[in-house]
Amino acid sequence: MAILEGEIWLRDNTTNKLALAQIGLLQAILETGSISAAAKQLGISYKTAWERLERLNNLSKSPLVLRAAGGSKGGGTQLTDYGQQLVRGFAELEEQHQQFLQSLNKQLHCLDDITGFVKHSTLQASARNQFLGNISALETGAVNTEVLIDITESLQIVAIVTERSRADMALVVGESVLAMIKASSVTLALGEDLSVSARNQFSGQIARLERGSVNSDVSIDLGNSKTLSAIITNRSSDQLELCESLPVTAFFKASSVILIRV
Repeated sequence: MAILEGEIWLRDNTTNKLALAQIGLLQAILETGSISAAAKQLGISYKTAWERLERLNNLSKSPLVLRAAGGSKGGGTQLTDYGQQLVRGFAELEEQHQQFLQSLNKQLHCLDDITGFVKHSTLQASARNQFLGNISALETGAVNTEVLIDITESLQIVAIVTERSRADMALVVGESVLAMIKASSVTLALGEDLSVSARNQFSGQIARLERGSVNSDVSIDLGNSKTLSAIITNRSSDQLELCESLPVTAFFKASSVILIRV
């Protein structure tokens, strides 16, 4: 016999959604006070835990986690007041949600005969970098339009889309969008104020460096709890002598930014 199950999604007055499952890592960090311990509790790798945290912080208007010192496996980690408030709120929602499902299950006797009862679509994208922001300016041309997206008060992403795409998506100033950039489109260099053609240029410090057999996975702390991921060859990493805490400049072309209206 089928049993009715469901998930909680928090939705604001737009279409932005945050699933209860994404709060599990925050809850584990609150309980253990450590990212490595939280990852072990959830049965995921330390790297996966950090990637989830970086994505949550990138998509949150306020920081959820305070980055801790102590190396790749050490140091304590704390949730911000906003992060703790979010965890408590979702815990209350989950309790009420379970009570609702139990009550509804008692009333449904023909669930096996119901097909297509609920259909959910969840955005799946290969782009590692996903930033939620608001359009602050549009510069329209005959063919292309330049879109400026504020992801924090001090961080801004520039995207280039065709004017037809802008019109089809009904992009206007103040609209919320998701800006996505593949990690392979991000280039790293040492130094600031570089003379490059790429419109997007960010200074930060290397937060994590994961070396593979061919490529290195680099996470750059941009400040304001935002993180940018880059995939570069091991040869390039060696030439730049990359290491954790090293200041770097990351840049990518405006044409490499994919926008999704949310």
